[in-house]
Amino acid sequence: MFSTLDRRAWSTVALVFLFMLINYADKAVVGLSSVPIMRELGLSHVQFGMLGSAFFLLFSASGVAVGFLANRVRTKSIMGWMGVAWSAALLPMSVVSGFAALLTSRILLGAAEGPSFPVAVHAVYKWFGDRGRALPTSVVACGAAFGTGIVAPLITLIIVARGWHAAFGALGAVGLAWVCAWLWFGEEGPIGDPPAAAAMVIPYASLIFSRTAIGVYLAGFAAYWVIALNLVWLANYLIHALRMAPQSAAWVIALPSALQMVLAPCCAWLSQGLSARGVPSRISRGLFGALCVMISGISMILVPNVGMANAGVGTLEVLLIGVCFSIGSVIFTLGTTLIGEISPLAQRGAMLGMANSVHTLAGLCAPVAMGMLVDIDADPIAGFRTGFMAAGTLVAMMGFAAAVLIDPQADLARFRGVGIAAAP
Repeated sequence: MFSTLDRRAWSTVALVFLFMLINYADKAVVGLSSVPIMRELGLSHVQFGMLGSAFFLLFSASGVAVGFLANRVRTKSIMGWMGVAWSAALLPMSVVSGFAALLTSRILLGAAEGPSFPVAVHAVYKWFGDRGRALPTSVVACGAAFGTGIVAPLITLIIVARGWHAAFGALGAVGLAWVCAWLWFGEEGPIGDPPAAAAMVIPYASLIFSRTAIGVYLAGFAAYWVIALNLVWLANYLIHALRMAPQSAAWVIALPSALQMVLAPCCAWLSQGLSARGVPSRISRGLFGALCVMISGISMILVPNVGMANAGVGTLEVLLIGVCFSIGSVIFTLGTTLIGEISPLAQRGAMLGMANSVHTLAGLCAPVAMGMLVDIDADPIAGFRTGFMAAGTLVAMMGFAAAVLIDPQADLARFRGVGIAAAP
């Protein structure tokens, strides 16, 4: 039986799940609309890649700024205002057209959504202690997966039936509905640091450049490179390069999200179980998460090669797409628990914000890089093949580096020598 506190905690997790669902649906809509947008506005692959990257122009900076703000301001207030800002950026696009207007909308939306994941995780961590955080964090991550792919067929249906403007407007309205629910039902959690930890502050330089933080940055950057390609280019690859119908492509796009919704809680449960049995978090969280990133990169290398060998979209390629665009995201669940493990409460919001901002810098680079590689070759299939192989190699190498670096126990031992007493 759940206690009243447990019910309140998991009710908050459910609302945060919806918060992340809407957040990632907002990100995904431009990729799902790529073909009609490029046709209507006459955009090249490079220009559309710039549009995808524009979303991340202020994304990282706002993540850092709001991360520091989250150390002092209630997460309920921050998340409510973020939801309003998302809708304000999306709703005008239901009636306005033009590249400049869409570019401005994506930049503003990126600035408003930049802090989403770290603030959401910070809110959940106020309800769960360190050993119990992996599972609720995985639920939050599943919200991102649901928004990226599971709702893709519904968004695609709106695009096909009513046009891409209608899809933007619908998501703006859903965002406002969530804000109303959050203000009515959302609560601030009661959990803080233990007294000894609360009395200690670690210099930010030591936290930011610790080996665990750097390892999490690398793995998260690699995993977000994959997410950015999913959001901006996967639909275009399936529809434009492989000639799939939009409705069929939407179901393929939904597969990674469906797998992620299975993998995230299962991997979190396994990691949490290993930690409960005394396995060091370097292995149960760090090595485990980094291995998932490496598998994602290797799968990405194989995706276009299997497709070319089979002269079409076969079962194996669809399966590789599912694995490639899902399993790496496990690091966002385990990486945030690692950052939470080494960061005092008074500094946790800022550290989560900074880690997320480093991760999401990949979103600024990946869409343009892929667009440039696709446009180099007259054959889009060959261009995508080059792009996926290059991206997969980068992702696998960064995952390996993270596996070598992450060691929270060593960092915590070092912090004991550099920590200073917190101000009363």
